[in-house]
Amino acid sequence: MDWNDSTPVARGWKPALREFLYGMSGYEIAQQALEIRAKMETLFMLGVFGDMLGVPILPPYYGLRLLPFVVPQVETWKRNVLRERELGSDHEHHLHGV
Repeated sequence: MDWNDSTPVARGWKPALREFLYGMSGYEIAQQALEIRAKMETLFMLGVFGDMLGVPILPPYYGLRLLPFVVPQVETWKRNVLRERELGSDHEHHLHGV
């Protein structure tokens, strides 16, 4: 009996093995990359549009030039920045060292 890729058994275990190995090795890295990207976007928005919150960093000219590109994200950004947080709330789901 030849176990090539056309059999249902071979099609089932290869993707399962791939997902298992990704979960063991790359899932946490991917989640951290998404968190870092979100933090960088928040810092960018704060630097450019901080005057909406009372933090004047850049002249409003540059913010007005970029405003049409970020209009869909402004409300979510303001909600995230102004949300009250506790110290260490960013890492409550991580189990480092366990």
